[in-house]
Amino acid sequence: MSFWEYVGTRHTQLLTDTYQHASVVFQCMVLATVLGMLIGVATYRSEWAGSLATTSTATILTIPSLALIGLLIPIVGLGVPPTVIALTLYGLLPVVRNAIVGLRGVDPALVDAAKGIGMSRAARLLRVELPLAWPPILTGIRVATQMLMGIAAIAAFASGPGLGNEIFRGIASLGSANSLNQVLAGTVGIVILALLFDAAYVLIGRLTISRGIRA
Repeated sequence: MSFWEYVGTRHTQLLTDTYQHASVVFQCMVLATVLGMLIGVATYRSEWAGSLATTSTATILTIPSLALIGLLIPIVGLGVPPTVIALTLYGLLPVVRNAIVGLRGVDPALVDAAKGIGMSRAARLLRVELPLAWPPILTGIRVATQMLMGIAAIAAFASGPGLGNEIFRGIASLGSANSLNQVLAGTVGIVILALLFDAAYVLIGRLTISRGIRA
């Protein structure tokens, strides 16, 4: 059976796995973005706190994904919980690092000007600093999403959702008629999803970043 024949006969399952893969990556990126932004906002003013936040999230990224998911299984069980926890943790570093770098890169003169017209600290953060720091933050989100697309495939080890199940089934049945088609279908699906997500981020950047900042 050719690859396209395999896709044609398994399109329903492949579409389901693709949707689940995209859904879990999207939800974990929302969680990682919120947590990463909060950590960045809380630590960017202090050199040691920012270094601690970056080092801590970088340390998490050094843990092999298969090992982390394996360690989480006895605690939270199989399926979605270990997948969500692992992916959210892995997505933190690019967001935290870029949030800190972006916020520290805001021109102090602009912050002082906002302070001079009576803006509170919260207003300065929300209306001046975060909008100006948004381009590097969005870049961090893009990088994290691309990372999670690949890491999410490992979630199949813990009965997690997504295209990793197709890849694992193919690896487990190497030598059978459709093993290569299974691995290829899962891999191609992940690549296509990664490209679609990245295109969406480019569009978001064009809609949310002013021309002056882009220039």
